Amino acid sequence: MHPAPTRPRRPARAAPPRTPRPRAKLAGGHVEQGSISIWIATSGLVMIILVGLAVDLGGQVHAQQYARDIAAQAARAGGQQLQASLAVRGLAARADPGPAVAAARAYLTAADLTGTASLRGGDTVIVTTSATYDTKFLGLIGINQLTVTAAAESRIARTVGGVER
Repeated sequence: MHPAPTRPRRPARAAPPRTPRPRAKLAGGHVEQGSISIWIATSGLVMIILVGLAVDLGGQVHAQQYARDIAAQAARAGGQQLQASLAVRGLAARADPGPAVAAARAYLTAADLTGTASLRGGDTVIVTTSATYDTKFLGLIGINQLTVTAAAESRIARTVGGVER
């Protein structure tokens, strides 16, 4: 038996040279390399964080305004508790200490806020309040509540003909 004739081998063809894909050139001759995707992802995350901050800080401002309003109204309620004997005779407008402080505290309790009420000089009711705002977005980074405080005072004045006496 004769060995099978072998075919002469053809020389291997070299692969055609690859031509690079054309890339967009940026100003200054720099070639873009897909960095826009990273920029968009980063800026999207930053925008979400900024919206979250705006929501939670806006909520804190609202809670602050509410605490100030309740403090002012509680001070007004306390300021309406006058010593009747002096006020009726027109001698003086002075707060009745026990009822004035109790009325201010009752107003705070009805508004579901914590705070203090006191009387200064017999004619000024001072109220301080504190409230908390439960965050919506800042909880993601561990800040679950923001505390706000407010203070207000109400001064009792006797006027005759629009002039304080």
